[in-house]
Amino acid sequence: MAMLSTLIRQLDAWLQPAALTDYAPNGLQVEGRAEVTHLVTGVTASQRFLERALAAGADALLVHHGYFWKGEPAPIVGMKGRRIATLLRADVSLLAYHLPLDVHPEFGNNVRLGQVLCLPPSRPVTLAGLEGLGRESALAVPERLPDFAVRVARGLEREPLVVAGGDHPVQRVIWCTGGGQDFIHQAAALGADTYISGEISERTTHAARELGVHYLCAGHHATERYGVQALGAALAEHLGVAHTYVEVDNPA
Repeated sequence: MAMLSTLIRQLDAWLQPAALTDYAPNGLQVEGRAEVTHLVTGVTASQRFLERALAAGADALLVHHGYFWKGEPAPIVGMKGRRIATLLRADVSLLAYHLPLDVHPEFGNNVRLGQVLCLPPSRPVTLAGLEGLGRESALAVPERLPDFAVRVARGLEREPLVVAGGDHPVQRVIWCTGGGQDFIHQAAALGADTYISGEISERTTHAARELGVHYLCAGHHATERYGVQALGAALAEHLGVAHTYVEVDNPA
C-alpha cells in the first residue's frame, strides 16, 4: 500500500512534468481515496477502460491520455460527465501524463517502442523543439522494406500501413509514437530513410514519396501501449503496490 500523495511525488520526480508545456494537465486529474493498493494502467481513460479497471479492483488509474485537453469544451457533461462521475462514485483517482511519458529516456513511449521492435539501441531526437519526442536507430544490416514491415507487425501484433518512399533499403530509422505523422519532414531533414509514427494523413503519402522516406503508420494506440506499462511496473516495485495493465483495443 502507498499513499496517493507518495505516488504523485514519485511520478513527478521521475517524469518532471513541470518542465514541459503540454496540451493537457499532467498529474492528478481526478482525486480519489488517499490510499492506493492496486494501480491500474492503460493508454486512454475511456469509459470502457474505466469499467474494466474498476472491475479489476483499482484504487488509482494511470494513463497516457487523460482529460481536459486544450480547446475542448469545458462543461463536464455528456461523455466527459459520465466518465468523471464513474471515477467520483468509485472514489478512484485518475493520473495522466502525456508528453512527459512520450519523451522519458527509460519509461517513455518512444524508447519503449524501439525495444518492442528489437531495434538497436536508440538515441533521442529533437522534434518540434522537444528532445526525445523522437528516437533514432541505425540497423547494422539494411533490411528490405517488406521485411522491416514484418518486423513492425510482429512487434505490435498489427499490420502497419506502409508507404514506400523509394526503392532503398531500411537502415536509418526515426520514429515518434502517436500522432506524429507530420514530423516526417524533420525526420527527412535529419537524414532518416524510414520514419514510423502512429497515424497517417492524406498529405503524409505525398510527403513520403516526395521526400524519399519510407513511412510506416503503425497505430496511435499500438505505438503508445508500452510506456505506461513500464511505468506502472516500476511504481509497483518501488512503492509496493499491485499493478495491472488493462488493454482496450483500438484500431486507430
